[in-house]
Amino acid sequence: MLNTVYQLKAPRQFETVFKDIPLDDRHVLVRPTHLSICHADQRYYQGNRPEAVLRSKLPMALIHEGIGKVVYDPTGTYRIGEEVVMIPNHPVEKDDIIEENYLRSTKFCGSSKDGFMQEYVSLLPDRLVRLPEGIDKIVAAFTEIVSVSYHAISRFQKFSHSRRRTIGVWGDGNLGYITSLLLKKMLPDSKVCIFGVNANKLSDFSFADATCLVSEIPEDLLLDHAFECVGGNGSAIAINQIIDYIQPEGTISILGVSEDPAPINTRMVLEKGLHIFGSSRSGRADFEGLMELYKKNPDIPEYLENIVGTTFEVESIKDMTEAFETDIHKLIGKTVMIWKG
Repeated sequence: MLNTVYQLKAPRQFETVFKDIPLDDRHVLVRPTHLSICHADQRYYQGNRPEAVLRSKLPMALIHEGIGKVVYDPTGTYRIGEEVVMIPNHPVEKDDIIEENYLRSTKFCGSSKDGFMQEYVSLLPDRLVRLPEGIDKIVAAFTEIVSVSYHAISRFQKFSHSRRRTIGVWGDGNLGYITSLLLKKMLPDSKVCIFGVNANKLSDFSFADATCLVSEIPEDLLLDHAFECVGGNGSAIAINQIIDYIQPEGTISILGVSEDPAPINTRMVLEKGLHIFGSSRSGRADFEGLMELYKKNPDIPEYLENIVGTTFEVESIKDMTEAFETDIHKLIGKTVMIWKG
């Protein structure tokens, strides 16, 4: 079967290519319907990766956040027309210790293999998760990034000590919003405080116990644990602020992505006996757990509607380019393409 794939050929240059999809008895065929643009997609689109990386990756179809409808399933796992979340991780081996999203051999859509900017996507049944009924499709489009926060919090629950009275979240963007929202739902007895640089953005964190500008943190503030959701050039500043205010033997979860090394105050890490761990991407168990969390807390998707930015109906390369260019200049929120490609 001939499939239309929209690849990034070079920074800011999409092209249409045609690839054959073999119809076998193992793979499910999904037609994407809603795709969400991520910062990682933008780093490729704008050419903000090292030249050697761009040469090795491109041409490549972008997007790893998306949902679609099943159009063909020889395994009988899904109904034709059923709405599903597409999981971008594609493990080729199983390890009893290392989770699928950390195995170096695992392929990832929009990074080490073509992403979801295609007419059809061929996936194994375990790379799909059913959408609960009633979930807004625009919100569902960025399920993947929400699953990353779910994954990080699940790991935090395993790694941290049991005193979780106050948890700080650094970052007033999309990731900080998602992570703090899930923290309130998954750890309801903990006080969650958000630290950011934009007072207007912080006002959107209505579910949080407290918000604070990073320039106005009280000197006597004490946190049991913290999450860093800043990334980029602000990572080092955020991590070092956390180190200043966290209690001894606290746990710091790092989620923000930075292209450059971030210097941190290792002296105080040692003096306080801190635990620092990083989380990246997510696996099937996280998608499944998140869907159950949605069912138990239907207000979570409602809160997530607040970070929907711009939506675009996309059916041409011109439309794709407009969506990506607009996303560059957005102030807040996720850009979602209603995919007609």
